[in-house]
Amino acid sequence: MGDSGGHAGTTGHAGTTRQLRNLDLNLLVALDALLDERNVSRAAQRLGVSQPSASAALGRLRRHFDDPLLRRSGNRYELTPLAAHLRPLAVSAIQSVQRVFDAAPTFDPETADRTFTLVVTDYGALRVGEPLARLLHERAPGVQLRLEQNTPYAVDHADDTLRAVDGIVMPHGFITGMPAIDFPTDDWVCVCSADNAEIGDELTLDDLRRSPWVVTFHGPTAFTPALRQLQILGVEPRIDVVVESFLAVPFLVTGTRRVALLQKSLAQRLRPIDGVRVMPCPGDVAPLKEALWWHPIHAADPAHAWLRGVVEEVADR
Repeated sequence: MGDSGGHAGTTGHAGTTRQLRNLDLNLLVALDALLDERNVSRAAQRLGVSQPSASAALGRLRRHFDDPLLRRSGNRYELTPLAAHLRPLAVSAIQSVQRVFDAAPTFDPETADRTFTLVVTDYGALRVGEPLARLLHERAPGVQLRLEQNTPYAVDHADDTLRAVDGIVMPHGFITGMPAIDFPTDDWVCVCSADNAEIGDELTLDDLRRSPWVVTFHGPTAFTPALRQLQILGVEPRIDVVVESFLAVPFLVTGTRRVALLQKSLAQRLRPIDGVRVMPCPGDVAPLKEALWWHPIHAADPAHAWLRGVVEEVADR
């Protein structure tokens, strides 16, 4: 039984190798450019090839997938449903391939030429990315830090995402079974317009129940943890605006009757914005606890181990 199982695994791996041998992996780069640009001419410029070469690559991809991938709509092209599905997969695959060829037996930060990629919200870019970028600049002048915008897709497919990047900065409760480096907690506050006459000196749960809301990342798997806690307390928000940005929240509140939740550290940095009032959040809302989540496949990578050490230093500070 054991020998049979081992042989089957070997056969499967050999079959995969044969399939890859029959593919031109340069087509993966072409696929990424074509799906991102949605235009053969622009894709050709991005790839540094002629337009006929890009058109030939599109033809080969269409034959391989038995799908047009790009479909004309008026004077522009749109992605087919299959192409829309392939787009994030192509990005992830290219990032994974790049990581393979970036690997090295040792890592010297003073001489290294490498890009570290983290998936973050704009809040995470400020709270974690800013001090991390400062330390990397001081200690690894040839290293580049890339901060990619977090999306519901990245979280829903966290295992695939974490294989292709160095980590995701996310609150606890979204990703399980992955190692993480915790950051200090942050409290939640509420923001409203300074001229909102309907809200007194203290914000109440009744104020939150009757006010229109600005909410961030509002979806089944993308939400603000504090808002879920307020819902347990009977606050069902009447949502006016959904925005996938924390930095935009104060500007969407000013001059309106809207209320919103914001991290306290971010609200303090945004205090100079005229017309915004920051108030304690009513109810027993637990603090925000975020972490840098990373995939175990990076554990033995000397460069990633060095990065984790710097991230831990950021967390300790």
